[in-house]
Amino acid sequence: MSTNIFTPFTEEELMPKEEKLEVIKKGKQFSIGIPKETCLNERRTCITPDAVQVLVEHGHEIIIESGSGEGSFFTDLQYSESGAKITNDPKEAFGQDLILKINPPTEDEIEYMKPNTYLVSALQINLRDKEYFLKLAEKKINAIAFEFIVDEYKQLSLVRLIGEIAGTVSILYASELLALSNGLMLGGITGVRPAEVVILGAGIVGEFATKAAIGLGASVKVFDNSLSKLRRLHTIVDSRVPTSIIDPKELSKSLRRADVVIGALPRLNMTPIVTEDMVMKMKKGSVIIDITIDNGKVIETSELTTMEDPYVIKHGVIHCGLPNLTSRMPRTTTKAISNFFLSYILNYDEEGGFENMLIRKNEMKQSLYMYKGRHTKKIICDRFGLTYHDINLLIF
Repeated sequence: MSTNIFTPFTEEELMPKEEKLEVIKKGKQFSIGIPKETCLNERRTCITPDAVQVLVEHGHEIIIESGSGEGSFFTDLQYSESGAKITNDPKEAFGQDLILKINPPTEDEIEYMKPNTYLVSALQINLRDKEYFLKLAEKKINAIAFEFIVDEYKQLSLVRLIGEIAGTVSILYASELLALSNGLMLGGITGVRPAEVVILGAGIVGEFATKAAIGLGASVKVFDNSLSKLRRLHTIVDSRVPTSIIDPKELSKSLRRADVVIGALPRLNMTPIVTEDMVMKMKKGSVIIDITIDNGKVIETSELTTMEDPYVIKHGVIHCGLPNLTSRMPRTTTKAISNFFLSYILNYDEEGGFENMLIRKNEMKQSLYMYKGRHTKKIICDRFGLTYHDINLLIF
């Protein structure tokens, strides 16, 4: 009896294969709320009228609280003509599926949010308390922080974008304050020495602060504990800037000569680099701008300030501790942030929504600090004593 069985299929075709589920590319999946900023005299917003027009054309519903764009010189009429719905009720803006905000919501604003809402905002961890995270958890919020958004190249893309502006603005504002305090111009002219600028940090903020200071003609010195960052900065500015590891003796010597000090090193859960004793030895009328104060002090004597009172004077030295320094250039910053979020939202459209992106893209998981009310960032949990949940065990 023959054992040969005729089949039109090859052996390879008969091998079992994994089942592939279809990813449904949905159209309009979210209504997007843009509430008016109420904290820190904030003047920036997340989206421009041009971006609204593109999103509306892609099927999204945009709800904007009246007056949201005024600080950036965008009118309600411009948003309305671009296709957005204007509301006077903050509850309506906060009641959408996706909320785009600059500053984190207040406790009252969290109450307006629906369960399982996606919140995208800055975190400014140094300004938060445990109650903020517990309130979000009660609402089962999915929270994404500007500080944690990474791209496919593992770069903190939005942090970099805002950092580029912050670095440049810090020098421009320091120039204003220096003229106010002792009448010095930042850059020197023929026969007059340039001002001395010390920059602490050779990251993105430090890089752009260095470029701006050099462009204005100042004498610049950069400190950082990362040799690779210092080497990179050296290459970018053609070795025109002396650099140093943060050695207290060398730093103290440079600070005594400095007219401007820019703090551009996040010091989360770490002690400040510049001590009060170092500040006391600085020249009277010199200027300190602590850019990363919302992520921890670089200078011991710096403190949080507001747009209404942007600086304090301690030991004869002007201290600026604005956590939203880029809000001094609100239109430029709004355009930059809007460009980012336009591509960000259109990208999730192509992937079929946030939930599909969370499953398919690891960098999306890393952007979350809360998923359906569970705390997913260890650094936050350690600081505030919250229960940590590994995001990879919640989404797979």
